[in-house]
Amino acid sequence: MEIHHQLLVSLLFLLLPLCSSQENTRSLAIDVNGPVETSPISEKLNPKLVYEIKVHGFMLWAAMGVLMPIGIISIRLMSIKDQPIITLRRLFFLHVTSQMVAVILVTIGAVMSVINFNNSFSNHHQQLGIGLYVIVWFQALLGFLRPPREEKARRKWFVGHWILGTSIAILGIINIYTGLHAYAKKTSKSANLWTILFTAQLSCIALVYLFQDKWSYIQSQATFNRNQSVDHNSNISTAETGHGYEIEESKPELEKC
Repeated sequence: MEIHHQLLVSLLFLLLPLCSSQENTRSLAIDVNGPVETSPISEKLNPKLVYEIKVHGFMLWAAMGVLMPIGIISIRLMSIKDQPIITLRRLFFLHVTSQMVAVILVTIGAVMSVINFNNSFSNHHQQLGIGLYVIVWFQALLGFLRPPREEKARRKWFVGHWILGTSIAILGIINIYTGLHAYAKKTSKSANLWTILFTAQLSCIALVYLFQDKWSYIQSQATFNRNQSVDHNSNISTAETGHGYEIEESKPELEKC
């Protein structure tokens, strides 16, 4: 019995290292294989995913960072007085066209995000993006439901349309910055250059937006100065003509003398 007991104990001691090594190997496999399935490193190394992220970003940049501001500036240019009807029609057409193309790009970008990306809505970019997508479509429908000018509802519609448009512009700019941050975090690539370029573009748009309010004043001042110059020149010519007429009238009297 003692021999059998000793053999059993020795066998257990031999099997324990094998079992522990198998458990360590299994735990190592879980540690290695588990993160491969969920780790963002594999996504960072996927060129197709990086390309789709870039396309998504450029489309939303064009929609929110270019076309939406163009629509806002064009509709504000219509407030300048004494413009030809053809100019007003062109500005309105530019406003409608830019906003419709922006809505289409936003829709395509949202569809790409749903199909290709992991939308857990755990970050600010995804949360803001889904809310922005809903507001953009609501604003587009509101634009098509514009009441005639003579109706009382036109003023309420104008205020609501203006508030939504301003909110979309501000939220769109914020979401572009959060998107650049998400791109840098997901791909481990620097987005500083794109952030600087977008900030420079945004500054130019802001300058144009602020300058157009003063454009009508500048034009009115130029017209006023031109009219003053014309009046001054006409007064001088009138004075010279009157002085010459007085000289002509005094000539007979001088001849008599």
